Amino acid sequence: MPNFPHLIQSHFDKPPEDLGAIEKRVLKRAHERKVISTDVNAAFSANASLGERVADSIARIGGSWSFIISFLTFLVAWTALNTFILASGAFDPYPFIFLNLILSMIAAIQAPIIMMSQNRQAERDRFEAAKDYEVNLKAELEVLSLHQKIDIQVINELSSLREDVSRLTKLLQARG
Repeated sequence: MPNFPHLIQSHFDKPPEDLGAIEKRVLKRAHERKVISTDVNAAFSANASLGERVADSIARIGGSWSFIISFLTFLVAWTALNTFILASGAFDPYPFIFLNLILSMIAAIQAPIIMMSQNRQAERDRFEAAKDYEVNLKAELEVLSLHQKIDIQVINELSSLREDVSRLTKLLQARG
């Protein structure tokens, strides 16, 4: 970590040893004048395993209107086929026990997959919040640094003006 405790003290109101890992990293990046923002989607997706990507895809498909409409069409076709078309030789007559078995198996598999995807979304939200915090912290540090630079410039200009006024006052007193 860079050694500038006066900045740490003025920006964070705590001693350097009390800074967290994120604060130290942001302070170091700010001191080095490096960009801290990243593409959250790319950074998070880069660490996703094959199973996580598959779970996300299944949840994305399973939660879409096209899936709901196509599945509703399948259910209507199944019931129509087994009720009206194959009335006497239906392979799954009313009350559609085989269909219930299939639906139960799909639900038993789909529910945990969707929960996995939701857990990943929550993890992604936490990751994004941490990145937002880092960017916001660095922005605050940069704004504070700019304020300090402007304050120093204003103090220098005031000091220069004070010297000019003092010199002009002495000239006027010498003439008068």
